[in-house]
Amino acid sequence: MKLHMEKPIYGGYGLARHEGKAIFVPFTLPGETVEAAIANDHGSYANAELVSVIDPSQHRTTPACPHYADCGGCHYQHAAYAHQLEIKSQILRESLERARIADIPAITALSAEPLAYRNRIRLHIDPATSLLAYKRRASNQNLIVSACPIAAPVLQSALSAIQSSATTWQLARHFTEIELFTNAAQDSILISFFTSAAPKTATHAFDSLWPQLQSAIPQLTGAALFSIDKPRQPGKLLAHHGQSSITYIAAGIDYRVSAGSFFQVNRFLIDPLVKHVAQSASGSLAWDLYAGVGLFTAALAARFQQVVAVESAPSSVQDLRHNLRGTQSHIVASTTLDFLRRAGKEALPDLVVVDPPRTGLGKQVTALLTAIRPAHITYVSCDPATLSRDLKSLLDSGYHLSTMRMVDLFPQTFHLESVATLALK
Repeated sequence: MKLHMEKPIYGGYGLARHEGKAIFVPFTLPGETVEAAIANDHGSYANAELVSVIDPSQHRTTPACPHYADCGGCHYQHAAYAHQLEIKSQILRESLERARIADIPAITALSAEPLAYRNRIRLHIDPATSLLAYKRRASNQNLIVSACPIAAPVLQSALSAIQSSATTWQLARHFTEIELFTNAAQDSILISFFTSAAPKTATHAFDSLWPQLQSAIPQLTGAALFSIDKPRQPGKLLAHHGQSSITYIAAGIDYRVSAGSFFQVNRFLIDPLVKHVAQSASGSLAWDLYAGVGLFTAALAARFQQVVAVESAPSSVQDLRHNLRGTQSHIVASTTLDFLRRAGKEALPDLVVVDPPRTGLGKQVTALLTAIRPAHITYVSCDPATLSRDLKSLLDSGYHLSTMRMVDLFPQTFHLESVATLALK
């Protein structure tokens, strides 16, 4: 069918309508006329596949990656980068409007280079070939890749080096996934392997592989082996060689980031993000909830008399303690929900910074925050839907949305980060 694309939708699709039915088509841009074929009809709406672009947008461009459209990782490489920023800002605003949030301030974009930005990549190890792979789009099938243009150059080099030896090393006999992480200077790489094999067998294979990895990757400073208990999450640390962490310099601060600890992935935007979150406020006490390794906490500690950092992941808590040495900080190894339930016994903060996972704060955390009523809240979000839901509750309880910024930590993909600042009316 021939379709006229109306607008972008969160998730990487474009929206068109045919005989009153919403049709979602990937790899399209607003204003384009395309030919598409229905892939899945769900009654009130349908998902379609793009067949051809009849009348292309002026913003359409040639993708940088040879695997684009086959790989499930990127969604917007067919769009010029300036237009990607417009699309994401529009999607963020529409999400807020759907939540019936009034008086939305102008949404400004914080962006940087759109390629070679990732300091961390995680790939599957193909069982048949031992080669490294991402997942095919809308599929659980592996797509063996020769390049990843959104990865930092040193990670692309490491990927090529591993691919050239992966079959010889028979990686798939013992490992299921691999993660490569580099620091800001790109002079240190930490590799994590994940296994579902018997721990002793996998550890022996890992020990044998270490010297070969060192020979193949000059920047390699450490490797870790984890059991894989839940998808996309590290399980128990089974073994490691070399260094167990990387020193990552961000916003003038040295952070220790261990294998298994979370850290922001866009090497170009970490400094601007930290400055935006931490350098516009000061006072007696700040709380950094979902603190991770202390990316924001360390910067806040220079501007507040005391900072309370709350984190539940054991690996991140260890790094947090290291990174906050010598500062007026109090570290709480706890979930945010449990911490807030006890917060009536604590001094009340001037500022609360929250950086929750994709699921957002949720009803209980939001309710507890509104009961505490800090003067200022800075909400760092990676999901516009859960952000909009939580903001609606916060605003209804007496807060005002001061600023809203779209932070493009994930260029070429539909994912977007945002930072909302709130103040009591």
